Amino acid sequence: MEDRPENETDRLWQEYSRVFASWDELTLARWMAQTLSQFEGQVMRYSHPLMGSYRIAAAQANDRGTWLKRLANAPSAYVEAECCRAPLLPLFTRDVLEAGLICVHCGATAVAFDAIDAELRPKIQQWAADYETVHHVAHWDDREQAGVADYDKAYEAAATQAEVLLATAAVKILPAFLDHFPAIAWEDQDECLEVLPQDIEL
Repeated sequence: MEDRPENETDRLWQEYSRVFASWDELTLARWMAQTLSQFEGQVMRYSHPLMGSYRIAAAQANDRGTWLKRLANAPSAYVEAECCRAPLLPLFTRDVLEAGLICVHCGATAVAFDAIDAELRPKIQQWAADYETVHHVAHWDDREQAGVADYDKAYEAAATQAEVLLATAAVKILPAFLDHFPAIAWEDQDECLEVLPQDIEL
């Protein structure tokens, strides 16, 4: 069998990005503005095909400084992100306590955890603590693995718990964010526990 390159996913995304790279900046800006309007009021899976397309376009726009040129008006519900001045579309990940909410456009921290509304933080803290305990199973050292009768079984149980916790975040925690942001995306996979988007049922 032919060896696959380690960066195969990156290569594929570069191929996908050629569509947006071929667009002039006005077309790119208008498409992104229209797509942002479709996201309004939504808690979006990060793996959703439309979100995936938007992420690729956002990377192109960030490289080209498209939003800085104000070629198209973003929907009025979106404020400007401090990190890159694109419309603020935050991403919720399992690293929310350390990284805050991530900017979909540039990948930087868009909203630090301490800047998230105070009423939302306790639920997030409890969820993140629970998730870290589950996620850590994927990173157990030899001593920790030796402490259970069957590590593979413990790993599978952790993956199942991760699926439940990710679904819980999407259904019970993130809708409240729509009182503060027009839309929010959430990371619907865990590569360490081999949890894929299709494993998470909402």
